[in-house]
Amino acid sequence: MHDKELIWDPLRKKEVALTPEERVRQWCIGVLAGPMKVPMHMMMSEVGFRLGEKQFRADIIIYDRKALPLAVVECKRPEVVIDQDVLDQAVRYNMVLNVKYMIITNGTRTFICRKEGNGYSFISDVPDYNEMLG
Repeated sequence: MHDKELIWDPLRKKEVALTPEERVRQWCIGVLAGPMKVPMHMMMSEVGFRLGEKQFRADIIIYDRKALPLAVVECKRPEVVIDQDVLDQAVRYNMVLNVKYMIITNGTRTFICRKEGNGYSFISDVPDYNEMLG
């Protein structure tokens, strides 16, 4: 019936359509669970939430040990340039989520921001889960 290529999403525990953005999301889950040592059970993908009257959906949210949002990850298709509009989208999500880290990636370029005071600073070192908790 449908000829869509599927990929297993370990966070949603089901097969999903393998779109260019989904390919980036699954790559990112692998990086988060692998080198960054984020436990699978501390991540959720496609998390819905409201900001005012608008409904939004975060690609991935990483939770701390108290089940509070620790980081939001925004995944874009590889051809999407990560510009101010994309950063602004992550900042809008953070108005609700109030996370310590924001990660924005298109699979080719990745930016990590850490909360400092009332704003965020870009960081060059990739923190692992324990460093993010600290």
